[in-house]
Amino acid sequence: MTAADVDQTGEAKQVNGVAESKGVEAGRKESGVSKKSVRRGLPRRYMVAILAFLGFWNVYALRVNLSVAIVAMTTPYNVTVERDGVLVQEVRQDFDWDLPTKGLLLSSFFYGYIFTQLLGGWLATRIGGGARLFCAGIGVTAVLTLITPPVAYASLPGLFIIRIVEGLFEGVTFPSIHAVWSHWAPPLERSRLATIAFSGSFVGTVVSLPVSSLLADTLGWESIFYIFGVIAAIWCTAWWIIVKEKPELDKNISEEELDYIKTSLGPQSSGARPPWRQIVMSMPVWAIVVSHFCENWGFYTLLTQLPTFVKDTLGFDLGKAGFLSALPYLAMAIVLQISGQLADYMRSLHVSAGGKFESVIFSTTGVRKVFNCTAFLCQTVFMLLAAHIPSAAGAVTCLTLAVGLGGFAWSGFSVNHLDIAPQYAGVLMGFGNTFATLPGIISPTLTGYIVRDGDPSQWKNVFYIAGGLYLMGAVFYGIFASGVMQPWAKEVNSSNGNSKGNNGRRDTPAEHQCYSNEVVVDERL
Repeated sequence: MTAADVDQTGEAKQVNGVAESKGVEAGRKESGVSKKSVRRGLPRRYMVAILAFLGFWNVYALRVNLSVAIVAMTTPYNVTVERDGVLVQEVRQDFDWDLPTKGLLLSSFFYGYIFTQLLGGWLATRIGGGARLFCAGIGVTAVLTLITPPVAYASLPGLFIIRIVEGLFEGVTFPSIHAVWSHWAPPLERSRLATIAFSGSFVGTVVSLPVSSLLADTLGWESIFYIFGVIAAIWCTAWWIIVKEKPELDKNISEEELDYIKTSLGPQSSGARPPWRQIVMSMPVWAIVVSHFCENWGFYTLLTQLPTFVKDTLGFDLGKAGFLSALPYLAMAIVLQISGQLADYMRSLHVSAGGKFESVIFSTTGVRKVFNCTAFLCQTVFMLLAAHIPSAAGAVTCLTLAVGLGGFAWSGFSVNHLDIAPQYAGVLMGFGNTFATLPGIISPTLTGYIVRDGDPSQWKNVFYIAGGLYLMGAVFYGIFASGVMQPWAKEVNSSNGNSKGNNGRRDTPAEHQCYSNEVVVDERL
């Protein structure tokens, strides 16, 4: 551990009495404050996490369904028609789009998605929540999904517009959910709550890819959009009724849980103007941005192109392609759950020294770097192996591991915003996801031009690029990442410029936990 990992205020280094020490221990043992709440049922913060999981399930189901549908939409099929009183077989094709056109269509979603990342983070911060914004983003996308088939038949430019507008509304989802966690997630539960929610993205991918294939084969590709659109609309109704912007607005939360959350987080400012200059100049911020970009490059490459790769290169039909394409995201969903629990567990471990000091065994910075960099290095290896293994089983196995191990990286960079600047977490997620959206635009288009005829040697170049970016992300994050609240993220008293809490007073240990993750502990071991 380095000295940079220690909170700069010098605060939270020493326990001033038994009562304070017990308070810290209670903060580290999540169930200690809310045992009565647990007996009453599922804590509301975990209800929010489960519904957020289902929300991201819909986000990605609505996003990736076109990846499978476009194969059915452009695949020739036989129909029996009557000509001059004789039944004959006729070959038809709903849409005659070449590979570059399909690549542009798949990437068009991100043309809109990239423009509302910062807006979503700013709106969520200004309105003091994010729950309603999260719901609105998915709700509008659901409506647009329902009208996709008639628009596709009517006009290719119209389909492009539909996908771009869907991207505009889905662009607010990730920034707004970080704003939700800034009010709902106690510091030592951030990783597990966030990863429960984010894993819905990959479960949505796992389910939607094979189900989309089955729907296309049995009911026609149009049914893909109708069914997933209705499911998303039902979820929106449930979220709007159940989830509130802040815990204190939830009538069903227990007093014990509310007290635990508010005590852990301490006083929170809302509507503060983000310090944009300091954000742009912060290397820990750029470490998150670069990692998010690199992870998304590999993810979006396979997300949009894996059905085509499996069908054209490995020789599987559409039904098998859907199931095989889902395997990497099933692995990632499982790994993500494990990594979130493990990351919070490692951050909670500490030892006592002399009865006056407590030291964490693993600093927040160390945990984030270990999870992120190890995942990226492993993804580099398996992505390169996939480029050279000739067998279908070997290639799918390597790609499954390459994507699945990314679940550990998500317990690094994706939660890191809440470590370094919790009150600006939505803004930082929007800032980073703006750059992380570029792979969704560039990668499918670039793949469409690299892979002209489905030759395996052309796919090798696609995997080389993704593996190289994973390696770059590991190095950059390892050098510049931090898990400590940054100086520019602390509230400043206008009279003397010192970092203080509300009304110019210094934070109490419980309040300080919100920002430093190290209440009364010393991260130097």
